[in-house]
Amino acid sequence: MFPFLALLVSGGHTQLVDVRGLGRYRVLGQSQDDAAGEAFDKTAKLLGLPYPGGAALAGLAERGSGGRHRFPRPMLDRPGLDFSFSGLKTAVRVALRDRVLGEQERADAARDFEDAVVDTLTEKCRRALIATGRERMVVAGGVGANKRLRERLDRMARELGARAHFPRPEFCTDNGAMIALAGCMHLCAGDTTGLAAPARAHWPLGDDGTMGG
Repeated sequence: MFPFLALLVSGGHTQLVDVRGLGRYRVLGQSQDDAAGEAFDKTAKLLGLPYPGGAALAGLAERGSGGRHRFPRPMLDRPGLDFSFSGLKTAVRVALRDRVLGEQERADAARDFEDAVVDTLTEKCRRALIATGRERMVVAGGVGANKRLRERLDRMARELGARAHFPRPEFCTDNGAMIALAGCMHLCAGDTTGLAAPARAHWPLGDDGTMGG
């Protein structure tokens, strides 16, 4: 199972993590502002779609034709593995401002936005796989259910001689299942904590490769 490259892409996180073992994590890059899932939700709102908007926007994008809008691919013009989606969200808002959109125009905007996010995530993952030499990549988080993202990441990984692994879509947004599995793995590894352990609302991945904050 270990080691592998992990892409955590959700409403609250966009991170690339080198996972060397259970509890041994090194953050390679992360969003400097909005997470990808947050950008999906806010763009969906601009297009009049319900919350949470990721699945609704992806469905609308299926009916769109790409190329109408020249939305940016954030931070691809510089080295490194960090992300930024705030500017992309703003670009969509500016493009749609004061316009009454027909159904096809809404679909085209959704497709162009989705393409920008998928292009960005795919390229950053490609760079991370090359930098780490990992042969496996695991994708987690709600945005990991996106069909176009899965197809692009799978193809990119295969081109590099690696393999991408995805949860079933129904588990991409199930935090309870992910927490339970992580807890089970720690328990099986003999990593236990007494009932007096305090709750921690924020427990970031430490740069020393362990869970820390």
